[in-house]
Amino acid sequence: MTLLIVGATGTLGRQVARRAIDEGYKVRCLVRSAKKAAFLKEWGAELVPGDLCYPQTLPAALEGITAVIDASTSRPTDSLSIKQVDWDGKVALIQAAQAAGVQRFIFFSILDADKYPKVPLMEIKRCTELFLAESGLNYTILQLAGFMQGLIGQYGIPILEGQPVWVTGESSPIAYMDTQDIAKFAIRALSVPETENLAFPVVGTRAWSAQEIISLCERLSGKEAKITRMPLNLLRAVRSITRFFQWGWNVADRLAFTEVLASGKPLNASMDEVYKVFGLDQQETTTLESYLQEYFSRIMKKLKEIDYEKTKAKKKKEKRSPFKKTSN
Repeated sequence: MTLLIVGATGTLGRQVARRAIDEGYKVRCLVRSAKKAAFLKEWGAELVPGDLCYPQTLPAALEGITAVIDASTSRPTDSLSIKQVDWDGKVALIQAAQAAGVQRFIFFSILDADKYPKVPLMEIKRCTELFLAESGLNYTILQLAGFMQGLIGQYGIPILEGQPVWVTGESSPIAYMDTQDIAKFAIRALSVPETENLAFPVVGTRAWSAQEIISLCERLSGKEAKITRMPLNLLRAVRSITRFFQWGWNVADRLAFTEVLASGKPLNASMDEVYKVFGLDQQETTTLESYLQEYFSRIMKKLKEIDYEKTKAKKKKEKRSPFKKTSN
């Protein structure tokens, strides 16, 4: 089986590629920049140039492909809009996969996307799910809540550096999951017929609120967080202002998604049946506690090493100095 992974340089995509290669699949990655994707080639993947927003580049990339795993998404810094990448691009990819005779298509969506029709990214994900289901392809949709990896920049680093941690609204409890565990589900779906033409929630062991995560980070780091709260009305005002300017459309659409995370409604789902269908062991899934503990243990050890080296260098410098301090 030969896989085409789209979005393989991203946080999730690289873990999907790594897992697929480790399990012996022949992996091809659609990339816009071979330089940025060099690490994928080192892992053993084949790189092919292409871009979802340029449909003419897709047929060549899909030649000889058995299955597609789509982990791509637009970024706030992209010059292209969410609609151009996450809708137009995905429609082009699905149509090209159908024309190429691809046997399986794995798509990552967002949990509860159907409940937020006014949030652009959620509505586009819902529409893409429907389009994929009607395409005639054998598909599997994995509906995610959030990545543990994103919590490092949101909470871990600011707390360590004494910077403000932003909390908006009521802070929806979210069942974050390690991208390595998400990758397990994506690759396993390829070999489990019972996952065909169905959508599954793929979320962490439990939902965590912002305050719970902050408290956990404080305990693990030994530092106190500086919490700054942004009122939901202010967030809505900022979103309205950015919509006036074309350069702010991506920002505005992302702020709309942030409002979902500040609604107080949990992003979570039962995974008991999902683990049974996929044949995976829930006990092997990384918990948020263990993920953050491993991160802080590694960082705190590194900081101690840096402090030790600085102190050592300082003492060495003082020892070599020809000038000695004298007391009056």
